[in-house]
Amino acid sequence: MSATGPAPSLPETLPAVAIVGGGPAGLMAAQAARALGVEVDLFEAKGSVGRKFLIAGKGGLNLTHGEPRPGFDARYGERAGEIGRWLDRFDADALREWARGFGVETYVGSSGRVFPMDRKAAPLLRGWVRRLREDGVRFHVQHRCTGLDADGGLRFDTPAGAARTRARACVFALGGGSWPQLGSDGAWTGWLGARGLDIAPLQPANCGFDIGWSGHFAQRHAGAPLKPVVAHWREGGEERSLQGECVTTATGIEGSLVYALSAMLRERIAAHGEAVLELDLAPGRDLERLQRDFARPRGGRSVGEHLRRQTGLDAVKAALVFETLGKDGLHDAATVARTIKRLPLRLLRARPIAEAISSAGGVRLQALDAGLRSGALSPPAFFAGEMLDWEAPTGGYLLTACFASGLIAGEAAARAVLGRAAD
Repeated sequence: MSATGPAPSLPETLPAVAIVGGGPAGLMAAQAARALGVEVDLFEAKGSVGRKFLIAGKGGLNLTHGEPRPGFDARYGERAGEIGRWLDRFDADALREWARGFGVETYVGSSGRVFPMDRKAAPLLRGWVRRLREDGVRFHVQHRCTGLDADGGLRFDTPAGAARTRARACVFALGGGSWPQLGSDGAWTGWLGARGLDIAPLQPANCGFDIGWSGHFAQRHAGAPLKPVVAHWREGGEERSLQGECVTTATGIEGSLVYALSAMLRERIAAHGEAVLELDLAPGRDLERLQRDFARPRGGRSVGEHLRRQTGLDAVKAALVFETLGKDGLHDAATVARTIKRLPLRLLRARPIAEAISSAGGVRLQALDAGLRSGALSPPAFFAGEMLDWEAPTGGYLLTACFASGLIAGEAAARAVLGRAAD
């Protein structure tokens, strides 16, 4: 998805809008601004645009989700109201129609996730970049933005050396702090924060958590899937539960079920030093049956073999029971049954942000207007995508909001330029 090579120099002043960041939010901002007739230059730190988009789509591009609104909006938690207004402009249906414009048909999978028919990201990205270039968007790859001059000029590191230019309006779509090898390393928090922008600290989201297994468990069961399981926790004085799948790691646990709860778990660890999540390892069997079956004579079988045979647990689930109770705790059938139905996992910390699927924190939405513009910077500066302070579970919700915010910021930046020209 390489566009053009690095320019040896930049003009002192760009004609109109500069987009800084070549992920989905930045590309959509470029498309939206160009559609209103203003000139657009897009800058990307890496040698090609959309790298995280491509990597995220390796196992099948989850473009959006088929959940209807307002349930869709609720996935954004405390930011549901603000992001709901973005989705009023560009929601899941609009995203699917947009993809259709590039000849990419989509389908809704059994989980509600929406994928291209071929499940690939590359054809859609290639068509999008080609269209943007045909429409006149100028691409500048290998241009890493390193800060702003006192007058709002953009500074870049390029293979040809340092470069500087000033646009009439800027859209920043620099990503959060996850997957830094693909460009979103969060370095912008330093130089934008120094300019007075209100920024919430970046934190891991859709991430795994450390538990601290024994060496024996970690060595033998890291990478083993736990499915199906039901997670139980208390929130606001109420009992909550969610069925899904997760995976044991060398240090703890990760996977879609954990990712869906990561914001709550992260906040609970911050407040209490740990978070306890209880897992039902045998959702298809009730407590009484488990107790009755495990209480049967085991004859010459080992405790482990008896546990697996009588309860239906696979090797990793049985090992979790061992890890929790120890060998001596496996002699009481009532205790074993209760543990299988409510196995407590003590989560100690989130995994580092560099390992997370996405990040929370960023430019606070309350510091921006409806067009995602900050009043702290001049020339007019707008923000989009994951560098904004919101989060969402995986399943297409992240990508949809990135697209929608890019559209809003790109249009607002173009209107700022056109309004100034009209004056």
